[in-house]
Amino acid sequence: MATKIRLQRQGRKRRAIYHIVATDSRVKRDGASIERLGQYNPNTHPATVNLDFDRALYWVKVGAEMSDTAKTILSNEGVLLRKHLDGGVAKGAFDEKAADKKFEAWLEEKAKTSENAAKAVADKAEAAAKAALAAETKIKEERAAAILAKNSPLVEETEEAATEEAPAEEAEAPVEAAATEEAAPVEEPAAEVATEEPKEEKAAE
Repeated sequence: MATKIRLQRQGRKRRAIYHIVATDSRVKRDGASIERLGQYNPNTHPATVNLDFDRALYWVKVGAEMSDTAKTILSNEGVLLRKHLDGGVAKGAFDEKAADKKFEAWLEEKAKTSENAAKAVADKAEAAAKAALAAETKIKEERAAAILAKNSPLVEETEEAATEEAPAEEAEAPVEAAATEEAAPVEEPAAEVATEEPKEEKAAE
């Protein structure tokens, strides 16, 4: 029987999670498995892997085949590295203590990388939130400016109307004064009374 390590789909539509299983290679993808080795959740950032390291290492050592995705996951979790180190110990290339030291150094490096990746994701999310807030604030300011601009012409028209009415009233005053002057009776100079001197009576002849 050929054993294969692969993923078995679970979860709902568009939110799938996967079980990492050791199964007979002739069984369908979602069929019965020999052993469940862990779970892979690609919906988190970064993706989450819960793996039974020792059992996964056991199946790799006994020659289980791996799907491409399963191989990537096991490599990232250090299963393949541990298999390689154990092979070196078996061949006498180095002792168990040296192999453990190398593996611990790799785990520390992986932890730093994972921490940096998580920090980068958090920083990116924070930057996106700040950008969204700034965009929303800008939209609000633009709307407020548009409303102010829409209402401003009414105020200006009112002021212009008041300014136009004032000179009109002032202009009416001279007209009224002129009309009053025209209506006033014009005094004519008193007529000179003609005084006729009495004609001298002719002297009696």
